[in-house]
Amino acid sequence: MSLLEVDGLNSYYGDSHILFDVSMRVEKHEVVALLGRNGAGKSTTLKSLMGVVKPKAGSVKLDGTEIAGKKAHSIARLGMQLVHEDRRIFGSLSVEDNIVLAGLTAENKWPLDRIYEMFPRLKERRTSRGTDLSGGEQQMLAIARALVRDPKIVLLDEPFEGLAPVIVQDLMRACQDLAKAGQTIVLVEQNLAATLALADRLYIVANGHIAHEGTASELKTQPELLQRYLGV
Repeated sequence: MSLLEVDGLNSYYGDSHILFDVSMRVEKHEVVALLGRNGAGKSTTLKSLMGVVKPKAGSVKLDGTEIAGKKAHSIARLGMQLVHEDRRIFGSLSVEDNIVLAGLTAENKWPLDRIYEMFPRLKERRTSRGTDLSGGEQQMLAIARALVRDPKIVLLDEPFEGLAPVIVQDLMRACQDLAKAGQTIVLVEQNLAATLALADRLYIVANGHIAHEGTASELKTQPELLQRYLGV
């Protein structure tokens, strides 16, 4: 049994059919990426898994438990965390208060020292308000808020978007450290080089369908797929 099993997922925005029979799996301790052009349905897939968008049909099983149709807070309690593209931190609270608040209802929360070991910059800024952080620091905080709950699986939606290359390198290292420690991750990211460096396996999403599945190493040897679905 895979940690995450998705079968025949269909999601809509109003009357617009966005995801068509999406099926995928994620094994424990694996990093899986969703690739595709803007508007292909990648972020909608993550939101559908998390219950932010309620699927109209299909099955989503997390560690054997059916979660399709459940509310996002219920899915979070079962061990899934989504780091949204817009980060959604509390700007008026300090870094440390943001992290502590996120962990309040967690059964097995990470100690603050573990968070700060992974993100030393957050320790330096722990008394700063969320609104006073740089974009990269806000992204670190958003990921830290997810990790403090000790999730079974973390969904990262465009974690490197709009960040300076040096900040992307810092976040890449943190994600690689997480992966080495056994954290299961599903990643949506436009930065192809970063994605190929992080992911074990990839799904290419095109027009709401899964168009291809393979390993990162396989995709590197198939430039025609990258050209066809990503235009690179």
